[in-house]
Amino acid sequence: MGWLPAPASRGRGRAHRVFHPLAGADLRVLAGLLAEAGPIPPGRWHVPVLALATAIGRLPFTLAEAAASHWLPGKETLPAPVFVVGYWRSGTTHLSNLLSRHDGFGILPPIAVGLPQEALGLARLVRPFIEQFYPKTRLIDGVPLAPDLPQEDELAIANLSPWSFYHGVYFPRRAGDWLVPGLFLDGAGPEELRRLAATLERYLVKMTVQQGRRPLLVRNPAHSARIGLIRSIWPDARFIHVHRDPLTVYASAVRMFRTLFQELAIQGAEVDVEALVLETYPALMGRLLQDFAVLPPGLGCTVRFEDVECDPLGQLERIFTELNLPGFEDGLPKFQAHLRAVASYRKAEHRLPPDEITLVQRHWRPFIERWGSPMQPAATQR
Repeated sequence: MGWLPAPASRGRGRAHRVFHPLAGADLRVLAGLLAEAGPIPPGRWHVPVLALATAIGRLPFTLAEAAASHWLPGKETLPAPVFVVGYWRSGTTHLSNLLSRHDGFGILPPIAVGLPQEALGLARLVRPFIEQFYPKTRLIDGVPLAPDLPQEDELAIANLSPWSFYHGVYFPRRAGDWLVPGLFLDGAGPEELRRLAATLERYLVKMTVQQGRRPLLVRNPAHSARIGLIRSIWPDARFIHVHRDPLTVYASAVRMFRTLFQELAIQGAEVDVEALVLETYPALMGRLLQDFAVLPPGLGCTVRFEDVECDPLGQLERIFTELNLPGFEDGLPKFQAHLRAVASYRKAEHRLPPDEITLVQRHWRPFIERWGSPMQPAATQR
């Protein structure tokens, strides 16, 4: 595949935060990754050393919470989650942040995805300390970060399981083995899929209880390829697919993945991000559309991001109606307050050269024809 890393490498100058996301990883998962990842530049040794130290230091809390988790209720007694899916930079964050203002939803706060094994115990104790290191905005754009805004559960999955595309981001020398397979679960056998499903179920059941037994609002573009797996756990789970002008998605997703590799990669191998986005978008969207086509009525809703921007309350009402979600009117004041709070946010502009637009149009033509996109060399926005 054209996006695989070149053999040349260069070290990173610094970690972007005090703690790399792997600092919250399961000890066995972390040890397995480090054993298979290959050499790590001396300037980045502090990342695995600190991650191993925190995993060992957390072990009493990890074991205690695992024992207590046996008392959690079965998923059958809890409401199924609502999943927001779509390719990266399609507007999943904006929509999930907006929906999360409704008191009827539970969320996955940052500390709970960072320390998924200890989300009920240790995470609450260290939250005041950890939160002082949170950036005010996301690494990939200027969208505000806050402890009460929902986070993607993919970081939690990467800390709990060997099956996550993030492992290919952390260790780009193994990107070919871990990035796309972690996204599409290619090569996962029946037992590995069973373990992944069990891991996802335990984590989201725990968080549903922690969030007052409200249905969880789960945002994760990677789940666009896992709808079948999710429905094997929760047959009544609901899905909201957000799509956006594909040329805009391409320009912004390339920038996003470049930032992720720059800030989170522990090794220095280079990855062809443009080829990665070109290849994964049609594969991910193709699988999502195939799975959406067989969803029972009331379990799937598709929205256009540009419509959410123009008429957010109208689109929210449609989502609540199509998915039979209660309480839209009750949430109106908080929806409106959130929209006022983010009204000053301005999207950055990106320009794609004509040859790159032609390349995207050739690779993504079915989706451009389906959803529309500017067909001339023009500015695109993230």
